[in-house]
Amino acid sequence: MQSLPRGMAAVLNSFSHLFTFSTWAHVQVLLMGAILCQGARRVSSILRVMGLSHEKRFEKYHRVLNRAKWNSLTGAKILLVLLIQLLPAAFPILIVVDDTIERRGSKKIKAKGCYRDACRSTEKLIVKCFGLKWVCLMLVVPLPWCKRPWALPFMTILAPSKKANKAAGKEHKTSIDWTMIGIRVISRWLKRAFILIGDGGFACIKLGHACIKHNVTLVSRLRLDVALYELAPTPGPGQVGRRREKGKRVTSLKELAQDITQPWRDAIITWYDGETKQVRILSGINLWYSSGEKPLLIHWVLVFDPVKNQAEAFFSTDVKFEPEQIVNYFVLRWNIEVTFFETRAHLGIETQRQWSDKAIARSTPMLMSLFSFICLFAIEMLKNKSLPILSSAWYDKKGEATFADILAFVRRDIWAFKNFNDSRVEGEYVKIKQNEWEVLLNQLAHAA
Repeated sequence: MQSLPRGMAAVLNSFSHLFTFSTWAHVQVLLMGAILCQGARRVSSILRVMGLSHEKRFEKYHRVLNRAKWNSLTGAKILLVLLIQLLPAAFPILIVVDDTIERRGSKKIKAKGCYRDACRSTEKLIVKCFGLKWVCLMLVVPLPWCKRPWALPFMTILAPSKKANKAAGKEHKTSIDWTMIGIRVISRWLKRAFILIGDGGFACIKLGHACIKHNVTLVSRLRLDVALYELAPTPGPGQVGRRREKGKRVTSLKELAQDITQPWRDAIITWYDGETKQVRILSGINLWYSSGEKPLLIHWVLVFDPVKNQAEAFFSTDVKFEPEQIVNYFVLRWNIEVTFFETRAHLGIETQRQWSDKAIARSTPMLMSLFSFICLFAIEMLKNKSLPILSSAWYDKKGEATFADILAFVRRDIWAFKNFNDSRVEGEYVKIKQNEWEVLLNQLAHAA
């Protein structure tokens, strides 16, 4: 059984019952190796960094992903509970959702499709790529080493392409459909209200009704040309027939943004990177209607930036929210984009080489969850140690740690425990075993 540093063991013990005894030993090796690796996160790379290059039964580590029986959904539930414990007492449960494309081109991958590459596309040029679509749900958590709250992943759902579902004879589900399934599952776990924050792609009437059904508030961006209506008039005495669902259509948000006679009011809101902006705000409560859908009651907020001469609209399905509160909640959605960038830059997303269905469905969610695990490990380690923040003359972090600092903090603890825990100290020198010394040199010498 692989021994773990104290900070890691305190977190991982909650997950040990998901696996058999032998599989759990292999999981610990894969987890520690995935943290220590630089560059590609493949099983072979993990075994090398863990000093297991000559392990003849290397296939047993691959089987953790492609054969072993364990429930990843139960693991997501445990991880969510651990993350919620980090929230301050007065902090709401904010879950951000977005989809992302993992670029993969192997012909053996069944679930892949051709999608718009958001990172490479512009307004004038659309770039498409082959890959896997993932719907990611993350909890917004304030952490002690940064003023900006972080989005910590706990559930990542594979959304197979329409072509893949057709070939398998399955009904196709969109990102909205998978999000609705995720909401239903999370509501059953928490049994309490929470707020779901999504970008304009998740501004959907069907999703709004699903959120209300499960005691969830949806906050998202709203199109300026959306069709808004007054509330349905009360039926008159003796009136027969089906009751109206909506009243008259109101002036569009695009026209309201240019109307200076409206009751605009000045407000200061917290924008991206913590900066404050002086804007003008107009809000209202109306029914959002689209053909074939039941009208959705929303509280919309129109924000006009006088500096850029630009208007944006946001909404909440909870009409009791204040306009500034709705905008501030939506701004927190940007943290999920930061997490996507960090996982690609430091945790090897898109470097895996699995092609079996089960391994694909497990590897990327595990790497996304690794971001949250590293933060949990660091919080446990901070109970006994101080966090060193790497700085330079050209990059002043102003006392705030980045994910690279947190990852280095956890890596240092693992290396020290793994290689120097039982080392003998003689004066200014530390003696370690020859094979452990070779592993350290190989890790430093080989390209990232």
